[in-house]
Amino acid sequence: MLKRRLPYWFLFAGILGWGWMPLPARAQALLPHILQPDFGALQEQGLTLAQQAVQLSQFHQFNQALSRAQLATQLAPQVPQVWSLLGSLYLEANNLDQGVAALKHSLALQPKDAQVLFLLGSTYFEQKHYNQAAATLEAGLQLDPKSPGALFDLGNTFYAQQKYDQAIAQYQKAVQQEANFWPALNNIGLVEYEKGEVSLAMQHWLAASAIDAKATEPRLALAVALFTQGHRDQAIARGITALKLDPRYGSLKYLKENLWGSRLLQDAQTFLQLPQIQAAIATAQANQPTDNDSQ
Repeated sequence: MLKRRLPYWFLFAGILGWGWMPLPARAQALLPHILQPDFGALQEQGLTLAQQAVQLSQFHQFNQALSRAQLATQLAPQVPQVWSLLGSLYLEANNLDQGVAALKHSLALQPKDAQVLFLLGSTYFEQKHYNQAAATLEAGLQLDPKSPGALFDLGNTFYAQQKYDQAIAQYQKAVQQEANFWPALNNIGLVEYEKGEVSLAMQHWLAASAIDAKATEPRLALAVALFTQGHRDQAIARGITALKLDPRYGSLKYLKENLWGSRLLQDAQTFLQLPQIQAAIATAQANQPTDNDSQ
């Protein structure tokens, strides 16, 4: 499983309260006949715009939120949280390069912000800049070593570099911090399968499935493993159950995006072509709610 980025709301939540930055006092006296800008008022306007951006983003009005955040950085350019908000909104719009630039600007103002380092590191991972991703995530973990999400992201980075033992170590740390963090258990299974440790992989997929009754990925991975071991009927039954939960996992492209390795993908390709599995995927897709249904 690939968790692409940390949630953006950790940035938004802090900005909503504005408890981290007292608004500056406005100028008490000005020299006569000289027009001077009221910088305190400008910054206050910038913070107000940023707060509006937060509220708009919560209603998924990201374009309007982005325009306000852009203006907020011009009015309050020395406030790091405004830059991190802008960066997160760029990422939401999938403008990764602009998001990275804004997050780096935030860090220039406030270098020891673990959450921004985590967000930047996970974005580097998505850009496939794995060395930068690892270094940035590790820098954040020096400040906040108990973040299960960041440990998970670092594990994904090592896994992408085929540093399997290091990846497993980070996933295990994530589980130590949050026992019910099933994605880390799932990904340990992915790594073990690539190492040829099929039994160990299956144990971790069973454990992940036991934590979350709606977790499709470990259930489907377990079904694929069972099929390769000759347990055809059991594998098909488990696969059908899994794909009813989320038919997106019936796509090899989607599985690859979620870090399924070459060994598991090869076995999944055979399994997904079974007539019973193809029928299950088609049925599940037909039963998926449409946008109109969700309104």
